[in-house]
Amino acid sequence: MELSLLVIFWYGILHAFGPDHLTAIADFSIGKNRQKTLLITTLFAIGHGLSLFIFAKLLQHTDISSEILAYGDVISATVIITIGVYLLFMVITNRIHLHKHMHENKEHIHIWFGKSHEHDAIENSSSFSLGLLMGAGGVRGMLITLGAVQGGTVDLSMVALFTLGVMLVFIAFGVLMLYVNKSFLGNLTNVRRAFITAGTVSLLVGTNILFG
Repeated sequence: MELSLLVIFWYGILHAFGPDHLTAIADFSIGKNRQKTLLITTLFAIGHGLSLFIFAKLLQHTDISSEILAYGDVISATVIITIGVYLLFMVITNRIHLHKHMHENKEHIHIWFGKSHEHDAIENSSSFSLGLLMGAGGVRGMLITLGAVQGGTVDLSMVALFTLGVMLVFIAFGVLMLYVNKSFLGNLTNVRRAFITAGTVSLLVGTNILFG
């Protein structure tokens, strides 16, 4: 693998450790099973990589000031704050539900919002869309890296390796969330505490991005 591609792969790993990204993954992974968590994290990573690719391609041919690019951070912060407000609203209005049942001699726990827990398609599209939106916040850093390794030229192989780096971190964090789900979210009280924590952290991270 060429050195430039290794740099892009490593940048994807470092980029994924941003508190806004991990907060978003946590928000979407609380109470989910293994399949849903892995799918959500993968879709988020793909959406994030695709968004950065599109923005980077556009900015190669457009001279945009750093002040305008800074609005990408505003978008990311707004998304995180909105998620935090939403989670806290769900807790305050008692719209979080937990149901246990036995299947093949194993206990299964379902956690959902509102009246129905059949929201797989919505969750999947939301995680992909969230990745797209939050990609705007990483454009400046990615352009700096690209400029350093390959003259600012973006191609699919670079984006694929960046996305792979992001995906590795997100999936690893998703595995951690699976452990949290299995070990601590066996009753509604703990579920509510988890969502309160996630919502509060989201507000703090988003606010820090905006005003930090």
